Amino acid sequence: MPDAFATRLAGRLKELRQDRGWSLDQLAGSSGVSRATLSRLENADVSPTTDILGKLCSSYGITLTRLMMSVEQVFQPHLPRDAQEEWTDQANGFTRRMVSPPSASLAAEVIEGRIEPDRQLIYDRPTRMGMEHHLIMLEGRLEVSLDDVRHSLEDGDCLRYLLKDTSRFQTPPDSGARYLLVLL
Repeated sequence: MPDAFATRLAGRLKELRQDRGWSLDQLAGSSGVSRATLSRLENADVSPTTDILGKLCSSYGITLTRLMMSVEQVFQPHLPRDAQEEWTDQANGFTRRMVSPPSASLAAEVIEGRIEPDRQLIYDRPTRMGMEHHLIMLEGRLEVSLDDVRHSLEDGDCLRYLLKDTSRFQTPPDSGARYLLVLL
């Protein structure tokens, strides 16, 4: 039985597709996600993985954080930690906490990402071309590859970039990673 957030997320995915007048087949062609998987996602029969959500967001031209924000209940200026929505992709060992979700009146978003040891996340294409990212390592080690250029990050490091192509996040076998990502 899906939780309330997962049910709202499934409904929002269906709404985004229908708002554009797309069939499941059209979205499958645009995103590279199978029609069957899209149907199961929209019916909350399965939980989406990070890579699937990334592909869908790219087709819709929105960030993953904006998608997540759109299924939040209410905008609040003060967000205590226990009120910050978390989403976990168990298949890829990734947890995303929306520290400062996007809003219509604010330009920046802040997420906390946690990746388990010996894991890899690959985003085939940016959700929005040229989006500004500031990744601040809080703990652990992380290799980030942007346009085939590798950056090895450790505690306290900051990686600033404009997202233009494929990005890959990989943790070594002996260390996970926890970081903040500021999106503009």
